Amino acid sequence: MGESGDNAYSIRPDFHHKFRTAAVKDCIRSVLKEELKSKQYVPEEVPQLTHGLSEMIKDKLKEMGFDRYKIVVQVVIGEQRGEGVKMAARCFWDADTDNYAEDVYMNEYLFCVAAAFGCFYY
Repeated sequence: MGESGDNAYSIRPDFHHKFRTAAVKDCIRSVLKEELKSKQYVPEEVPQLTHGLSEMIKDKLKEMGFDRYKIVVQVVIGEQRGEGVKMAARCFWDADTDNYAEDVYMNEYLFCVAAAFGCFYY
């Protein structure tokens, strides 16, 4: 059996299926912009809104064809009061295959930080 045999198992994604940060960020941005453009900050609605946004982002990323990737999405929403917010994440992963992207959306009522992490299954 040669290198390109039918039973060859790839431990790296091909270029077209690699988790691409710029494309993922664009996807996140479009979802946040569309869903939050006229939203006001209502504390009682935030849990459902964050859950809905994370599912929407995850579903759209799956449609982009990142084969053999586990997609994890985190969404944080807070009230816009002119204060600064810092968010950090640490990951233990394969720098050749795994990556993440994030974007921030703000309007006069709220801010939203969404991050998507792509981890390749070997």
